Amino acid sequence: MFGAPEPERPHGSDFFRAGDHAPLAARMRPRTLDEIAGQEHLLGPGRPLRRLVEGSGEASVILYGPPGTGKTTIASLISTATNQHFVGLSALDSGVKQVREVIDRARRDLIQGQRTVLFIDEVHRFSKTQQDALLAAVENRTVLLVAATTENPSFSVVAPLLSRSLLLQLQPLDDAAVREVITRALVDERGLGGRVTADEEALDQLVLLAGGDARRALTYLEAAAEAVADGASISVAVIRENVNRAVVRYDRDGDQHYDVVSAFIKSIRGSDVDAALHYLARMIEAGEDPRFIARRLVIHASEDIGMADPSALQSAVAAAQAVALIGMPEARLTLAQATVHLATAPKSNAVYEAINRAQQDVREGKIGHVPAHLRDGHYEGAKKLGNAVGYVYPHDDPRGVVSQQYLPGQLGDAVYYEPTDHGAEKRIRDYIGRLRRIVRGKQ
Repeated sequence: MFGAPEPERPHGSDFFRAGDHAPLAARMRPRTLDEIAGQEHLLGPGRPLRRLVEGSGEASVILYGPPGTGKTTIASLISTATNQHFVGLSALDSGVKQVREVIDRARRDLIQGQRTVLFIDEVHRFSKTQQDALLAAVENRTVLLVAATTENPSFSVVAPLLSRSLLLQLQPLDDAAVREVITRALVDERGLGGRVTADEEALDQLVLLAGGDARRALTYLEAAAEAVADGASISVAVIRENVNRAVVRYDRDGDQHYDVVSAFIKSIRGSDVDAALHYLARMIEAGEDPRFIARRLVIHASEDIGMADPSALQSAVAAAQAVALIGMPEARLTLAQATVHLATAPKSNAVYEAINRAQQDVREGKIGHVPAHLRDGHYEGAKKLGNAVGYVYPHDDPRGVVSQQYLPGQLGDAVYYEPTDHGAEKRIRDYIGRLRRIVRGKQ
């Protein structure tokens, strides 16, 4: 007996179709390549992504980029163009079982000459086991995988799956592209259909608040449009009344977290105090753990300032203690003070380089024996072994420093710490030369 036929799966476009009561951002999802704003670097003639969207591409792709840049839209267009079976999964509610069921059916369909497009949203939320379940199907092209992620795939996608897919990075939309999205939504029948207008200043404000995110721009536009009567114009005042604040794009566990922190540290290192305060504000507004910020300041004080301003480490440690003592929101002032101190301090990475060079020698086996006169002599029989014999006590010399071997003989006259002439380190630079000459007997 023949079993009941499997239900016909909906076309890919059905997966993305938005109803009349869907949010404005969903209703305005582009239906063609020409409606996509931005991403010209991926959608230009002959590019792999354009070939996929036009139905001629064969390679699986991972679409990586921040929210609101068109990842889901592009997947929608691929599903429509390929005229193949389409399956959409979300990593939030799909497991290994669902993945294997899709692949098993795709394998049967392929025998009949019908290929399957598998779209996985938020693929970074798939476990390693779930991602591994896709490998054979992607490698054998049983399915054409289109995966979307807001997280850096280098950290969130297993290497074998990365190597079997094209990694395509989408960029935040520029101001012109966001403005195009907003103005189209104002007049398009799927959007506001001309029910309201917006003055130029209001458009500028929406673009500013969007931060390169088309979905956010349309969400804010919809909130403002709901607050005015038909035929009215949206003003900056209306936007400010209905959009409380710009949502800071910042994922504490993801790529934006690392990008902003990196920019924060590099701005301090570059002595741009205003940029450093900007990135500090972004972290604070996004709810970053203030203890994490404080730890970064402590590390930076030694890594990039060091002895050019020894008080920088004191300020950073004091800030970390104050953060633990008083917490937020008051600790934002402490973090800001420490940031200003470190950003305006003279810079030197001499301490950082010194310990790196010393550790490198140790890793390479340049260790040698501790000189006998420096060894511990506080135990019976030490003197018979020659330990601590001949040690010269520096305080017995009026200069407080004596000629004496301290380094293991194998290292000779190794030099690790080389102070700069920045800030307080200039004085050390002049002084350390004299110290080394006395200690090493080269007066």
